[in-house]
Amino acid sequence: MLTVLCIAHVSCVSMRQSEVDGSGMPSRQRTPGAVSRNNGNHNSGWARVNPNDNYPNDDHDNDAKDNNISSIPANNDQWKKLDLPLTRNDNQELYSEIKSWLGTPYAGGGHTKQVGTDCSGFVMEIYLTVYKKALERRGSLMYTNNCVPIDKSQLREGDLVFFHDGSGSRISHVGIYLKDNKFAHASSSRGVVIDDLNANYYVKHYYASGRVK
Repeated sequence: MLTVLCIAHVSCVSMRQSEVDGSGMPSRQRTPGAVSRNNGNHNSGWARVNPNDNYPNDDHDNDAKDNNISSIPANNDQWKKLDLPLTRNDNQELYSEIKSWLGTPYAGGGHTKQVGTDCSGFVMEIYLTVYKKALERRGSLMYTNNCVPIDKSQLREGDLVFFHDGSGSRISHVGIYLKDNKFAHASSSRGVVIDDLNANYYVKHYYASGRVK
């Protein structure tokens, strides 16, 4: 069952298409540090999904219903609450930043709260803001170039979780693990939300886990 926050490309939950490794969009710069952010979007096909559509309207309608995934639109206030109990051992900056992103609509190739974000754009921004680390713009490259593969049982706060589109051979979605089996990501139908890795939908599409180097 997903729980939601009011925090901060985990935007691609519908996983309806294979990864697309380029959008033809120009790269952008951000200061300080002039970190280059290439907007090539590996989820460009998912951008066709209206961020405010009810989740069961996605191609995986049956999966959504089977897993009790809520159909509340992304702009509903319920998506903007952080319902995870925090302790002094949790990274308060991480949770605060994610909370500030909750409810941000999905936008293929995007990575801002104002315009919207896709899944890798969301992860990229969180890591740059919280950990001061620049990650690859695409989920597949994050896994191969930025992460050390770990077992799912080893997941800890800040690790990345990767999903496939159904074929099992290509990474098509990425999110940030938090705690208690919860992870934050940008869903193509619900925007930035927090979901449970144990939901059947995510178990079915799970690809790998990685710890950022």
